[in-house]
Amino acid sequence: MQAWPTDSDAPGLLAAGGSLDVASLLRAYAHGIFPWYSQGQPILWWSTDPRMVLDTKRFVLHRSLKKTIQRFRADARCEIRIDSAFDRVIESCAHSERRGQSGTWIVPEMVAAYQALHRAGHAHSVETWVDGELVGGLYCVSLGQAVFGESMFARRSDASKLALAALVAFCRAQGVAMIDCQQNTAHLSSLGATETPRSVFLSTVSRAMTQTAPAWRFEPLYWTHLLDT
Repeated sequence: MQAWPTDSDAPGLLAAGGSLDVASLLRAYAHGIFPWYSQGQPILWWSTDPRMVLDTKRFVLHRSLKKTIQRFRADARCEIRIDSAFDRVIESCAHSERRGQSGTWIVPEMVAAYQALHRAGHAHSVETWVDGELVGGLYCVSLGQAVFGESMFARRSDASKLALAALVAFCRAQGVAMIDCQQNTAHLSSLGATETPRSVFLSTVSRAMTQTAPAWRFEPLYWTHLLDT
């Protein structure tokens, strides 16, 4: 793959081809670029403008989700874990059905690539567990304090929402200011995510990458950073 070109006729599409090895993925994310393609296509690299981001201080905690978190937190059978089952989380995301979509963009090559990125310490899973069963979760990429959300899944009602809320609580506790959401959706907007110019997004990522990476573990007390505000 050549040096990143300017936008093509497909808004946000920058390049095709290349590799999904760890070095290429790290270089891409450092420049606000992510891979997104379907089976049978070449690797497509994207950087949307504007960019959808979630300011962790502006996360909208709806009343129903707050009650769900409070019940979850009080139940000894329930817990949030980080990185205890990354491979299972990304496989579940790859096989999760999404409204209005056929197939998945998390093709086997993508699964293998992010598993390698996880082993390199730059991809993480936030997991919702009930009675020792993995019922939902998400995975993300991190460079320093720059966090890039990727995909979620749920096998029970609100399980993915709990994982996202836990990620926000974790980020607040660790001083992470922003979670990249890549593209605008109604669901993300309802949670407080907003669009920002790509140039502003890239400046934020550049600063965050110079900061010390958080310790990727979840403590129950982190919920207070979400519930007590």
